Amino acid sequence: MKKVYYLKTCSTCARILKELNLSSEFILQDIKSEPITVKQVEEMEALAGSYEALFSKRAKLYKEMDLKNQNLADRDYKHYILDHYTFLSRPVILVDNKIFVGNSKKVVEAAKSALS
Repeated sequence: MKKVYYLKTCSTCARILKELNLSSEFILQDIKSEPITVKQVEEMEALAGSYEALFSKRAKLYKEMDLKNQNLADRDYKHYILDHYTFLSRPVILVDNKIFVGNSKKVVEAAKSALS
């Protein structure tokens, strides 16, 4: 499967998508207009190893809800990701059975390598 979960209004996601120069085989899913499903987040978790690995601790709501001072379990991370798109670390790039989560240079470079 070749898929990208991203946020259309995010300039960082747009830059990364342009940088990766994805082929038409890729399915792009804007997580704001087409929310991720339970099945999709479970598939991502299976590849990433945990829901925490998919969770964005940089999200504005993370700070507003004071989640950093709470003891969150993996099921909590799943709940928040499904509850609001902003909690998914973006973009999430799936290439066959590999997953690349987030926008760090290291992750983007690894995704590029997997695409070449």
